[in-house]
Order: sequence, then structure tokens, then C-alpha cells
Amino acid sequence: MACIAACWATPPRPGLRSVMAIASNQAKPIGLLIAAMGGEGGGVLRQWLVDAAMAHGFAVQSTSIPGVAQRTGATTYYIEMQALDEHGQRPVMSLYPLAGSVDIMVASELIEAGRAMQNGFVTPNCTTLIASTHRVYAVAERTAMGDGRFDGSRVVEAAGSLAQQAVLFDMEAMAQRHDSVINAVLLGAIAGSHRLPIPFEGFEAAVRDTGRAVEANLAAFRAGYEAVEQGGLTALVPDSDLKRPWRADPPMVEELQHRVREEFPAPARTILREGVNRLVDYQNLAYAERYLQRLMPIERAELEADGHGELVREAGRYLALWMSYEDVIRVAQAKLRPERQARIRRDVGAKPNEPVRIREYLKPGLDEVTALMPGWIARPLLAAAESAGWRDRLNIGMTINSTALWGHFLLRFLASMRALRPFGHRYKSEQVLIDEWLENITKAAALDLTLATEIAACQRLLKGYGQTHRHGWESFNAIMETLVTPALKSGADPKGAALTIALARDAALADPTGDTLQDALSDDAKSHMAAE
Repeated sequence: MACIAACWATPPRPGLRSVMAIASNQAKPIGLLIAAMGGEGGGVLRQWLVDAAMAHGFAVQSTSIPGVAQRTGATTYYIEMQALDEHGQRPVMSLYPLAGSVDIMVASELIEAGRAMQNGFVTPNCTTLIASTHRVYAVAERTAMGDGRFDGSRVVEAAGSLAQQAVLFDMEAMAQRHDSVINAVLLGAIAGSHRLPIPFEGFEAAVRDTGRAVEANLAAFRAGYEAVEQGGLTALVPDSDLKRPWRADPPMVEELQHRVREEFPAPARTILREGVNRLVDYQNLAYAERYLQRLMPIERAELEADGHGELVREAGRYLALWMSYEDVIRVAQAKLRPERQARIRRDVGAKPNEPVRIREYLKPGLDEVTALMPGWIARPLLAAAESAGWRDRLNIGMTINSTALWGHFLLRFLASMRALRPFGHRYKSEQVLIDEWLENITKAAALDLTLATEIAACQRLLKGYGQTHRHGWESFNAIMETLVTPALKSGADPKGAALTIALARDAALADPTGDTLQDALSDDAKSHMAAE
């Protein structure tokens, strides 16, 4: 993600005498709230701040509140500091932050900054917000049926209006460039904001005194400090397919990419190019060629309806995803990718020659096993397990060390089975369903392009494997039977049908149990009966 900053004019670096003058004028303690996730050194950052403040004669009180696991909340650290009065009497300070009175809010990730603003800890009257714009996706984002990512640009926009001052840039990337952890960059940003009555040298001394990776932490600290002082940080832009760097096409797909350029409209070419590469990687060249052949009728139907390529683009997007459905072969392929190994090594901070052990957790079930069997074997097994109520009880938990010889061999063996995929029960079943879906899109294009686009987008309901895939398929099938088929047969009010399908799809994505979708379909059925 790119970064943004709301920069402001800053006074020259204050010396010790001016810092103490600022401190003596404080009518109340300075409150600083930190929200940091595990592994980001939030506790060390708190200690640096406490040590720096105490070294310069301030009374300090700090509290930490542990967060919860699996990225559903950060650990928070609250610090209050105030200079002692002339009699040396210690002031009374709070253990917890009070909404509307936090002077400095620090968040180690963008959505944590959003949580802080939502909870009232960022206010225009007093708060300087310091946050990194990189993302670590929350559980709610990862488990959503569709694209559950929160819109980071909305958080940035809110920071501009809710904070008295906002310091926002990608601090995680800066920490990685200096072989450090984000807490050091956060400390530099805090020092650069000049909101704390502590001189630059005081922060440096606190970092040195801890004795932990001193040189790397000092380099990251100074980089964060200079970034805030100098400004000129790049503006944040929303994630976009067009902003991603092109990956080099494999040599074998050049002919197919030439077809994309010559036979399909310009708005669709970016997506189709990626779709071809994805399906060559997933299966083979013939499978990617079949992908383009399947899109040709939609391209002709859109052309006849005076379209410009938007329908082909969306159909191509979802078709590539459906044709590369997830199975154990796909999972094995993903776990063996060199770029994944490199990312894991980078995330754990491994040195070039330092060994890293990766343990993979898998839980295949009957659906995954039968997916690769012939249909005449798979269908009776699935039916028997379903009638006995065992279908969801036959999942086997496995732990594989993919960096060991046996674990790596097992994943290699699973990945090599993609040559057998076309003979499996699930592959053949999926191809039939894909063709039916594409036929509905083609028919709808003759009635209304918006209707066709909404039918294409229903593929978003199909994801994962096992129980997740079954829930998605039930929702998909319900929309097709209840809304799409009647709309294509009657041909009445296609724009109204498109809106109804879109609302039903959103209801299914919002509720994996399917209850919200069933209520929406029941209401739609009642309205049709009333109209008749």
C-alpha cells in the first residue's frame, strides 16, 4: 500500500531548556495511548517512552491492557507524564485513557487507527494521531464471504478531520528498510511531532540504554523522525489492479496473450491477461485456451448489445476465479511457492544463512479426498456420508513441516497430481456448472447488460472448499433458481431483476449461514405473488 501524510509546519528542534519550559506550563498530564499488535514491540516502545520521560525529571505512569489473539484487537499501552511541581509533589494520574482527552494516539496499523477514532480517542481539540498506513487484515476481513477488506482511504479521510494533527505513512516498510521493527519508527514519529516535552537526544539515550539491536533501532528511529520533520510523503491511493506491477508472462502463453490483445476489447485485456497466466499456472495451456473460448460468446453478445467490454471484463474476472477453484492440489502449489518462502523468512527476520522451519496446518475432509476420485466412486461415498451425518466429521487434522524432506516431498506429490485433476469428480462437476452460468450471462446480455453483469458477479459466492464451498454453492443455486431463471424466461423489467439479484447476493455475502438470503428471497417471492 502506498502511504500518505498530513504534514504541517514544525518549529526547530527544541532544546532542553525550551522543553522544560513547555513541561512546566502543562496544567494536566500528557496522555499517550499506543495500540500495537503482537511482535511489533509495543512493550519496548512503552519502555523507551517511560525511560526517556523519567530521565528528564517527569512523573510517569503507564498501564498495559493485553489484546486478544488472531488479529481481532491490539494490545494497548497508556502513558501519562507530567513534570513535578516546585515542591516535588507527585501528581495524580489516570490508569486508563479517557475519550476526548488523549494528547497522542499511536497506532501500528491503519485499521487500529480507525478503531481508536471510532472509540473517541482521536479528537480535534487535542489529539495528534500517529499511525502506519500498512495493513494486517483482521479476522472479519479474512473470513468474509466476499471481499471483506475495509476501505483504508476512509480511515485516512477521517483522520484528516478528527485529529488535530495527523502523521500517517507506511512505517512498516520503513522499519524493514532499516532491518528493524516498527516500534523504532513509531518512536521517531512521536519525537518528530514535538508533542512530548523530551528532547531528541533523550529518545536516543533511551534506545541505547535498552541494549536491544541498538544500531538498527537508532537508524529506524532517525528515519521516522526525519520523515515527520521533512514531510513530502507520498499520498495514499486505494488498492487497484491497474496499479500493480505487471508480472512477466511465461513464454508458452505468448500466443494466448496475442489473442487477448487482438480479439477482446481494451477494457477487458488487463483482467484477461492475468486470467490466462493464472490458469496456465493452475492447470495447463489448454485450460487457459478454454478460458478464452468460453468468453467469446459473451464478447459477441456484448458487442451486439452495444457494450464496450465491461461485461467481458467482469465475466473474465469471475470465470478465472471459478476455473481455478481451490482444492488440495492448489493448496500444495501455494505453499511451495518460492515467493511465499521468501515472505515468511522476511516476516520472521531470518538472516540469509539462518534456517527457518515452517509448519503447515491442514485439515482435509471427505470432500477434498473425493474431489480427485472418479464420479462413480465419489458420488456414492458422498451420498452415504451425507445420509449418515458423517460428511463434516471426517476431517483429518495434519501438521506438515514443509521445510523437512518428507513434508516437502508430500506437498510436491500433491502439487504434481494436477495432471489427474481433469479426471476427478469435482473437476467435471464444476465445468458443467460453469457452462450453465456462462449460458445465463449470454442470455441476459441480450436483455440488459447490467443484468448480465449482476449474474456474473454471483460467482463471488463460490469460494474455498468443504463446508465453506457448500454454503456458498447453496446460496448461489438459490439465487439462480429463484431469481435468475425466472428473469431470463419472462424477460420483464431486466433492470429491476438486476437490482433484486444484487441485493440477494449482498445478503448472502453478509451472512454465511444463509438466513438473510432466505429472508430476502421470501420477501421477493411475496412481492411477485402480490403483483400477480
